[in-house]
Amino acid sequence: MDLQLTDRVYVVTGGARGLGRATADALVAEGARVVLSGRDAGHLDAAVSDLGEERALGVVADNADPGTPALLLSTAREAFGRVDGALISVGGPPPGRVLDTTDEQWAAAFDSVFLGAIRLAREIGRELGEGGALGLVLSTSVRSPLPEMAVSNGLRPGLAMVAKQLADELGPDGVRVNGLMPGRVSTERVEELDEATGDAEAARRRSIATIPLRRYGEPEEFGRVAAFLLSPAASFVSGAMVPVDGGMLRSL
Repeated sequence: MDLQLTDRVYVVTGGARGLGRATADALVAEGARVVLSGRDAGHLDAAVSDLGEERALGVVADNADPGTPALLLSTAREAFGRVDGALISVGGPPPGRVLDTTDEQWAAAFDSVFLGAIRLAREIGRELGEGGALGLVLSTSVRSPLPEMAVSNGLRPGLAMVAKQLADELGPDGVRVNGLMPGRVSTERVEELDEATGDAEAARRRSIATIPLRRYGEPEEFGRVAAFLLSPAASFVSGAMVPVDGGMLRSL
């Protein structure tokens, strides 16, 4: 299938590693160009080197900074002449129980995970034209709470509802908005969560037992789904929350 991505331009936040990088890989492989953002210049430089400087550009930026959306939009336009959409991937909040999570931890996560994502989606979305697309990287916690992940369980469902409403607001302009709900995908983030249990191998076995495909996903499997949803090939898909979880979610 031709995803019709040749020479389209996408902003990918958190694009140097993990799910963002996997999406950037898939977009570039299909002929798109990308502006990657992240807080680590070294990781960004490595990603751009791998993808090719004619197809990728890195910008050191923090999603919690109110100036980040304008910076990413101006960079994309100056470098590539256009912006067709964005994958908005924000850092995962720390694990923990509701009873143990402090006000300060909730507030910090709200600024980066919740408000940062909304600001990026709002500011980039209003600049897109017909055929533009946004994808928000959420979590299966949108539909079912994850053990020991109070902050994610609290914030991700709200982001999903905001994405759904934004799809309603931008739809008349021909702009689509979708959410992606990754399950257990083999990224550094998931490895850290497994290790935080004190027995990473046991945690991995427990998780795999809940996944019908009986394995963790690979980042590139997520990246292909994200690239499709951002592409014109998915031109009538909007306001959807798409699980990429090997069947782990038990809800419809």
